[in-house]
Amino acid sequence: MATAQNSEATLFGHPTGLFYLFFAELWERFSFYGMRALLTLYMVEEIFKSLSNRDFATAAVYASYGSLVYASTVIGGQVSDKILGMRSSIFLGGVLMAIGHFVLAIENDIAFFLALAFIIVGNGFFKPNISTFVGALYEDGDVRKDSGFTIFYMGINIGGWIAPLLCGGLAVTYGYHYGFALAGFGMMAGLIFFWSGIKRNVFGDKGLPPNMEVYEKPVLGIPQKTLIPLLSVLFVPVIAYILSSYESITTKNTFLIGEKNLVGIIFLVIGLVITAYMINILAKVTSEERKKLMMAILITFFMTLFWGFHELSGSVITLFASRNVALDGFMTAAQTNSLNSMFIILLAIPISWLWGYLTKKNLNPRTPYKFGLGLVLAGASFYVLALSKGSADENGMVPFAYLIVMYLVLSIGELFMSPVGLSKITSLSPKRIVAFMMGIWFLSSAYAFQIVGFIGKQLAVESTDINVGGLDTLAIYTDGFMLISQYALGAGLVVIFFSPLMKKLMGGVH
Repeated sequence: MATAQNSEATLFGHPTGLFYLFFAELWERFSFYGMRALLTLYMVEEIFKSLSNRDFATAAVYASYGSLVYASTVIGGQVSDKILGMRSSIFLGGVLMAIGHFVLAIENDIAFFLALAFIIVGNGFFKPNISTFVGALYEDGDVRKDSGFTIFYMGINIGGWIAPLLCGGLAVTYGYHYGFALAGFGMMAGLIFFWSGIKRNVFGDKGLPPNMEVYEKPVLGIPQKTLIPLLSVLFVPVIAYILSSYESITTKNTFLIGEKNLVGIIFLVIGLVITAYMINILAKVTSEERKKLMMAILITFFMTLFWGFHELSGSVITLFASRNVALDGFMTAAQTNSLNSMFIILLAIPISWLWGYLTKKNLNPRTPYKFGLGLVLAGASFYVLALSKGSADENGMVPFAYLIVMYLVLSIGELFMSPVGLSKITSLSPKRIVAFMMGIWFLSSAYAFQIVGFIGKQLAVESTDINVGGLDTLAIYTDGFMLISQYALGAGLVVIFFSPLMKKLMGGVH
């Protein structure tokens, strides 16, 4: 391993390719989070502005979009592993996402759904493969890998921090479509960095198709390397149709299939199939494996709950910021989406040092306690927003400080949970099904958006009047935030209470 490390081209002690992937991911996240910061406001103020229940329709489409964005990574990862390889998958995904962002700049309702579909398909190819590519740059056992991923994830948060500020500012000054276009240019910048890395051969032989014969093999007379991009583009209208199947906007008091939302029905069926398959697996594994696997399932469930509350930042919390927070020129509602990434950047290293210090003192909490504390902090963050009602002025506007404190507390909760969850899934899952469990872990983010959609629908403001009373919207939001706080706090306390039992299930895994 030492020989390999010494002979490769390095920068700051890491493979040079890492930094090309760093900037490619930074700009891809810039495009993704820049668009996300605008999406809810754009739907409420433009796409669904004529609907009396436009908030409800927005929540339905936002949830469907978020769920499909994360679910697509499971398919994209499989196609890359078996046919395309990481390089082709990343480039294909980046091109499709860039097209999607630029199509969003077109003022047309049909173009809107097609744009979201392009981004969904593109993200499926891009997102899972660029992270895997980082790991592929290091040999097994290379001690630099963890710090390499730390550098890479910093790029994610830098993109998530600056994108809402720039895209949000441009949208307010010139219009939403200019903000979406800037997100598209961000994606193009990421592709240019990645392509230049390939041209400079900084990746060596990494990321190529796993089998060139399969890559070139014709299906229906078309080589698979050409067929897959073609099918991806042809599938875009199908996804656009599924996204637009929000018949549930006509009624609020329905449940699951009664909403007639195709994405909701699809994820209900997937959930039932996965549950049945997991029961079958649990029946076949050894007693010791069953205990650890049950713990892995619980961790995934808790993480789904957390992301369900966390991802409200792009929907309900953005609307709350727009309608009931006195931003006083410091930020626009879209720009407040940058606060989470800003705090992650500021706090990631101190909290990492904290875990190291507590480990030396033999006081580092086990994973169940960290997950429980993370959910408690999520609950506390929404409690802060609920308390803001007491400081509202006669127009229902609350001080910006409440939103800042909320994001600070929520970000600490994220750092308690997210960094450790993925590694624990691999440690707790039997080797023969670890890939399947990783797929379930990524699907948890898709299901989290179903929670986002459900909450968004419950907190919908029913009016076509953009000047609906601020005190009315404040009451809807803060009452909802109090309920969210109670659910999150309750879940966190349950996890902490049962942590001793979870410790036994985890065995030697900390």
